[in-house]
Amino acid sequence: MTEHTTVVIIGAGVAGLTLGNILLRNGIDCVVLEKYGREHVEQRQRAGTIDSRGVRMFREWGLEEVLAHDAPTEVDAGFYLDGEELPIDFTADDNDSVFLPQQVLVRNLTDAFLRAGGDLRFEADGITLENLEHPVVRYGHKVVTAGFVAGCDGDRGVSRTAFPAGVLTRYSREYGYAWLSVLAEVPANPSSMAIHSRGLAGMLPRGAHASRTYLQCALDDDLAQWPDERVWSELEARFGRPVASGRIADKRLVPLRNVVHSPMQSGKLHLLGDAAHIVPPMSAKGIHLALFDAEVFARGVVRQAKENDPSLLDSYSETCLSHVWNYQAFAAWITDTMHDAGDASYAGEFRKRVARAELERQFTSAAAGRLFAEFMAGVA
Repeated sequence: MTEHTTVVIIGAGVAGLTLGNILLRNGIDCVVLEKYGREHVEQRQRAGTIDSRGVRMFREWGLEEVLAHDAPTEVDAGFYLDGEELPIDFTADDNDSVFLPQQVLVRNLTDAFLRAGGDLRFEADGITLENLEHPVVRYGHKVVTAGFVAGCDGDRGVSRTAFPAGVLTRYSREYGYAWLSVLAEVPANPSSMAIHSRGLAGMLPRGAHASRTYLQCALDDDLAQWPDERVWSELEARFGRPVASGRIADKRLVPLRNVVHSPMQSGKLHLLGDAAHIVPPMSAKGIHLALFDAEVFARGVVRQAKENDPSLLDSYSETCLSHVWNYQAFAAWITDTMHDAGDASYAGEFRKRVARAELERQFTSAAAGRLFAEFMAGVA
């Protein structure tokens, strides 16, 4: 049996579910396919800052409900430099960013989509795409034809592999270090970042009783080198003060990188979010870029459906990539600056001193601080 819909969305993450909700609210039918089960999707722990642009986007599309959280968490604006606390306010006057754990945002988007009558199919494994000019999507024993396909299934998904050979160019930058990312069942205290000669460290809330901690480490480290005791002692050393400790639920090593795939569309297949680009977690701009892609694509589909005007869809890749490269530049800058200002073994003592001068300029120059705040708010 073959079904037909206007848009097949592959992936029920932030980009896919945001897109699905916008389309439904504009009378455009769509099907969301997700290879994993609902419980797995809603429990994935990832960073969760929705910047001002994202907050305003949800409000403008009538989706403010997805920003709700039973226990909203405040995040400190300061950080530590060689153990000295430097409370810095980088907040723009018009910044209304929301800290929301990503699994909560995904759960809220899922609930909103289903309440609106959305067609969301979990455990749709074995997805394949054919004929990108007249898309055919297969999974299991099902066949769905579509006017358009939105590939929102991340860096390791199937959508990007459906591009014809030789069409995509991958641009990337690999950093010379990784992060040990630790999910702990303890409130983040301090809730901040630390720059230290031993390497960067971070401790950020993932709810009222959980935190995600980060420790810069060598690319060739393995988890066996990081027993729980070392995690807590290293955090204390880099922050230069006692830190709250507790049960560690998860550890993983995350090599830092920038990646951009160009173009972001081929035929009627469009890539959104991590399927098209990756930014280092230091920038906290992964959600920003996913939401930007989703809105640009949604506007294009709405224009096509209501006015028979394909211009926004035709320019989708160009529009998104201009924005992506702007934020890749910011992500590379803040990643380099925050890491180089601490451990000189990667980039040298000269670069360390330059990075610290760049940081000092953020504190002393209103213009530099304003630009930083605009990037953090997502309005640059």
